[in-house]
Amino acid sequence: MNERELGNAVVEMAVQDYRWAKRTLERLPKSNRKKVKEQREKAEAMKLDCERFFNSDHFNIFTQLDGKALLEKLEQETDDIWTKKSHSGH
Repeated sequence: MNERELGNAVVEMAVQDYRWAKRTLERLPKSNRKKVKEQREKAEAMKLDCERFFNSDHFNIFTQLDGKALLEKLEQETDDIWTKKSHSGH
């Protein structure tokens, strides 16, 4: 694996982590149940870590993509998915 492939893999993992966090936060209701609360806290921390990464100078070490633009696209993507599901009755 060369440096470019490694950088792409790091960014792709951050994208997957961000998507997981957003999905988890949107699916799990706020609750005082320990297991649900722990899962939400984990997702909130992961989302925040990913947002920091996408907005950091370190992001550009791994890729030439615009991290802020990528984050906006991911936000729009998850917003679109949940808008479609709410309109389809799911």
